[in-house]
Amino acid sequence: MRTRIIFIVLLVCLTGPFMFSCEPLVTEFDQVEKARIYVSSSGPTAPAQVDKLKVMTWNIRFGAGQTPWFGDSCGDRVILTAREVESNLQAVAAVINQFQPDILLINEIDVESKRSAYIDQVQWLLEHTYFKYAAYASIWKVQFIPSDGLGRMNMGNAVFSRWPIVDSRRIQLSLRGDQDNLTTYFYLRRNILETRIDLPGLDNFYVVNTHLEAFSMDDTKKKQVAELTAELKKRQDEGAVLIIGGDFNLLPPGATKTDFCLEDKCPGESFHEPGDNPQHKEGSYFTPEMTWLQPMYDFYYPAVPLLDYLADESPYFTHSPDPQRFWDRKIDYLFSNYPWIPGSDITHQDVDASDHVPVSAEWQVPK
Repeated sequence: MRTRIIFIVLLVCLTGPFMFSCEPLVTEFDQVEKARIYVSSSGPTAPAQVDKLKVMTWNIRFGAGQTPWFGDSCGDRVILTAREVESNLQAVAAVINQFQPDILLINEIDVESKRSAYIDQVQWLLEHTYFKYAAYASIWKVQFIPSDGLGRMNMGNAVFSRWPIVDSRRIQLSLRGDQDNLTTYFYLRRNILETRIDLPGLDNFYVVNTHLEAFSMDDTKKKQVAELTAELKKRQDEGAVLIIGGDFNLLPPGATKTDFCLEDKCPGESFHEPGDNPQHKEGSYFTPEMTWLQPMYDFYYPAVPLLDYLADESPYFTHSPDPQRFWDRKIDYLFSNYPWIPGSDITHQDVDASDHVPVSAEWQVPK
């Protein structure tokens, strides 16, 4: 495998400079490094006093809307046009501008990817919303992906804020342990995006965004939750006030339905039948994982209380891989080490600008 990887790297470097500079083919990242900070030249001045915050988390699916993309649904699209991406981003911006969150956590946002017409979507959203500050940390940065025509890729997590982001860090999470070496080399490198925000009245305020592994069939997600809670504990031991959110790709503990293989299967796929290998579809089988998110509920306040969710699950569903099917599972979350305002949470199931819906809630600023 190492020989094949080296051959691909040499081939790309030798056939550049027409295609690429001879940068690393795949950015593997340090364990901890600075995240990229954006500052808009326009935008309103942030309020000098604040009693409560509106917070939103949303996986925007790299501006693909509900396009039947080959990688996460049963579609065949790989590359989108600039017109398609901008139309989908306009729908995203319309939701943001209508609801007006003060803090916004975004997953699956592209900055320079061939599949999304090389649009820097962080910059685009700064220019088309009222936000002035953002931070970005890549989870998939590859000069050239030699399969399915994907080409250049840079996708990651972002935090948008009305107030200055004074520091930001990208913290590496465990890689999948159920892939061969070549696939792992080109695959996503999940992270924690930790941002410190200059919020009036708080000296140690952090917003933490993460997007855990989606398709692993081993215990990768369990390891990533443990790594996340360990990092959060470090900050909390320092007296930090924390808001945490993102796409955790895990169901709430106690969820009624935990196996979506048959609903999610594509034409020609078979699961649960004798001789099927694998027996379960990647990303659709949550049964072995049902306790893995429990530490977040044990240590932090969820914006959607677990008892509320278990009493009536469907109003809190946030995702479906099939745009023709209504939302059928909850995998997007907001947490904090301080309470949310009771009853303020909204799961925006009327929004169809992605294969996820936004989740928002209001948060009382500690005094």
